Amino acid sequence: MARRISDACVSCGSCAGECPVGVISQGDTQYVIDESGCIDCGACEAVCPVGAISEAN
Repeated sequence: MARRISDACVSCGSCAGECPVGVISQGDTQYVIDESGCIDCGACEAVCPVGAISEAN
C-alpha cells in the first residue's frame, strides 16, 4: 500500500530527499506523494519529524 502525507505536514522536505523513487514533491500547500509510483518502502515515514506520513487507506 502506498504512503500518504496528511495536513500535519510542515513542508520541511525531509521526506523528498529520502524517497528512492522520487515520487515526493512540493505541492501547493504541503509535500505530496504520487501514490501510483510509491513502492511502500517507508523511508519517508521514518524521517518525518511530525509524523505526517502514513499508509494510504
